[in-house]
Amino acid sequence: MIELLLAVVAGALIGLSLGALGGGGSILAVPVLLALGQSPAQATTGSLVVVGVTSLAGAIAARRAGNVLLARGIAFGTVAIGGAVAGAHLSSTVPEPVLLAAFSALMLVVAGLLTVRQLRNRQRSRGDHAARVEHPQPDDPIITFSPTFMCQCPRALKVVVTATVVGLLTGFLGVGGGFLVVPALVLALALPIRYAAGTSLVVITITSTAALAARAGAGVVPDWRLVAALTVTAVAGSVLGARLAARTDTTRLSAAFTGLVLAVAAYVATLALPAFV
Repeated sequence: MIELLLAVVAGALIGLSLGALGGGGSILAVPVLLALGQSPAQATTGSLVVVGVTSLAGAIAARRAGNVLLARGIAFGTVAIGGAVAGAHLSSTVPEPVLLAAFSALMLVVAGLLTVRQLRNRQRSRGDHAARVEHPQPDDPIITFSPTFMCQCPRALKVVVTATVVGLLTGFLGVGGGFLVVPALVLALALPIRYAAGTSLVVITITSTAALAARAGAGVVPDWRLVAALTVTAVAGSVLGARLAARTDTTRLSAAFTGLVLAVAAYVATLALPAFV
């Protein structure tokens, strides 16, 4: 009963961070499940359910707000499926300490990226707020066959590479990878940031579903009560977090979240360290 209550509280915090900060919160699902007694394999599998359902709910809300380019998201997500399936199979072949060490390293990368984003936001807030330059044609096709064949092959290659990396990350470590999907959509598909943030949720939903399906026959069964509690409260928390973000300054919250990610990374590293010494 205590574990279930902790899962509810943790799910609410994950959802709040997702809604208020626009991403990153789902990376906490794996450490939370580890702390609640799940094995690394169970935690990464259960996390895919939390990430997938929460992203789907967020994608629906973003679609209603007009911030999703659905065709682009489906195309990117479809390309990423191969990487997600490969990552899911790979995760079952590596020792659990290696899986934990890789996850800890990933969290350090996330903390670094969050810190860079905070510094950039501060620089912008101190500047003269010059006009932003956005990509004018987010729906520009990369490949067309009519009336004549045309291929922006360098961009197409970027899409394949970045989508595959995102899929591998999702399948292997059970995270959404939103912190990678958003910049990938900006760089590979030249999407304005507001479309990239919404469209990334479509991508994460697809890759999480594919990775979960690939793990279905692996015999790993997480505690579905804990997973359900995390998922339901994360979805509800994300809605509340989005409302709070519209009313409050999230600068301090973002800094606190970065510190939390670093602390959790250290915790996960301590779980993996005994196997390497």
